[in-house]
Amino acid sequence: MITTAVFVVSVIAGGVAAVSGFGIGSLLTPLLAFQFGTKSAVAAVSIPHFVGTALRLWLLRAHVDRRLLWSFGLTSAAGGLAGALLHARASSPALAAVFGALLVFAGASQVTGLAGRWRFHGWAAWVAGAASGVFGGLVGNQGGIRSAAMFGFDVSKAQFVATATAIALMVDIARMPLYLAAEWQQLVAIRTLLAVAVVGVIGGTIAGGWLLVRVPERRFRQAVGYLLLLLGLATLIRGRV
Repeated sequence: MITTAVFVVSVIAGGVAAVSGFGIGSLLTPLLAFQFGTKSAVAAVSIPHFVGTALRLWLLRAHVDRRLLWSFGLTSAAGGLAGALLHARASSPALAAVFGALLVFAGASQVTGLAGRWRFHGWAAWVAGAASGVFGGLVGNQGGIRSAAMFGFDVSKAQFVATATAIALMVDIARMPLYLAAEWQQLVAIRTLLAVAVVGVIGGTIAGGWLLVRVPERRFRQAVGYLLLLLGLATLIRGRV
């Protein structure tokens, strides 16, 4: 049953990430944490997350906004690593609740059109990147809050997903060796399950890329807003359980 569940969720996660720029860690980590514990789950998910992110970036490589990547993206990646290092000391249910509330606010603002007034320029892009990275790293879910912050930039749907993906890959390359070193024995023990997750994420990523092309530009941000809203509500619910 766990193998089937991992495959199905991996396909969905890969598809969601291909459309929004986040979702693999958000969907797969809770499922694996239920079976193996949070620490091992985070390490395990880093593998299909890296594969799916690398594939997604390859498919969208022509659309990466390099100006945004080297301003918002660089500080977001650095802030994410700093937040991840502080995660063990600073994580708490209260922090997760604030994180969930921020995602709900960001998602609702985009759905209602309020977020259309937000725009980051110059130094604000650097600050937004660092703040979203640190907070996402603290809570252990950087993709959602990164995409929420990216609502403040005037980019197309392809640039939105491609740039968010490039940032995520930078973080993955930096953190994966740490996860592999710390949880190597556990990862070897569940290697078949990880292979299933990788295959599922690849399939979902390809299908999601097909769907992204067909999402109307004017509806894209609203669709991502709904996904953030759902992620925020799920975070709030998990924090109360």
